[in-house]
This record gives sequence, C-alpha cells and structure tokens, in this order.
Amino acid sequence: MITLAKWSIKDYYRMIESGILSDRSVELLDGNIIEMSAEGPLHSAMIDNVAEYLRALLRGIARIREAHPITLLNSEPEPDIAIVRLTDNNYAERHPGVKDIYWLIEIANTTLGQDLSIKKEIYAQAGISEYWVIDLKAKEIIVFREPFDSDYKNKLTVNKGTISPVAFPDVQVAIIQLLNLS
Repeated sequence: MITLAKWSIKDYYRMIESGILSDRSVELLDGNIIEMSAEGPLHSAMIDNVAEYLRALLRGIARIREAHPITLLNSEPEPDIAIVRLTDNNYAERHPGVKDIYWLIEIANTTLGQDLSIKKEIYAQAGISEYWVIDLKAKEIIVFREPFDSDYKNKLTVNKGTISPVAFPDVQVAIIQLLNLS
C-alpha cells in the first residue's frame, strides 16, 4: 500500500519561501500540493466580469478578492473569487480564514469535476457557509449552502432571475450578470 505524505500549511509556506515552488502554479488542497490548470482567456474574462459586478453590488460592505489564497485548516486554495470581510490592513499580514469569508465562487470551464468534488468537500469541511460554482458550459450557477461534514445540505441550480447570498439577504445578484449573457 502506498501512503502519500500530507503537507501542512507551515510546510507549504516553507516551500514557497525557499523557492521550491516558484516556477509552478500550485495550491494546497487537503494536504496535497496540486498543480493548477492553466487559465484560458474566457476564464480570466469571467473572473474579471464577475468580480467587477460584485464590487459594484457590495462596495463598502465586503471585499472581493480574485484568485488569491485563503487559509483553511489543511488547505490553502485560491478560489476564483472570495467575498470576504473588510479589514483595515486588506489582509497584508495573513490570508482570509473561515471567519473572514462570506462566500466563495469558482468559475468552471474545464475544472467542473474538481470544483464539484474536492473543492466542495474542502469548503464544506472548513465550514464555508456558501459556495457557488459558475458552470460556463451549462450556463448555470450551482449554489451550495449549509455545510455539513464534507458536503452541503442545500444545493440549488439557477440560470435566470436573482439570488441573494446568505450573508447579505437584501442584496439581489442578477444571474444574467454572472453568466455574462447580457
């Protein structure tokens, strides 16, 4: 039987600081160092569009971070978009942790399987209250809420109308804006 060694966040930081990972695009998921997929033009454009739209909706009440690390128990993923608490120092001394995160969004063009499996499990285990996957091929958004163990109790798939995030029930997010169908 083969047993893989799991890396801690401390180990991961030491590798980054020593330059071992300097020429690689990786993230730490459940103690494993995973090579990240190359980002195509459509994926990049969607991240920009969704982030700008959410910034306009949430200005003054939340910070929108694009493809930056968040720190969980044994993972340091880089979600496409993290909607996090405002801080005085803009996370200059640490990455956002679970208590800072309102919700996370992954944009899936070629990564749908990973976003709906390992990423969803990691986010649920960490207690991330809300997780959205924008499926570019199906032109729909899969919304997960109420984490329980390594899954979510509630799953909703939408492709039109509006949706209000749990953290901001008075904010109406237009699905068409997120799917770039306007």
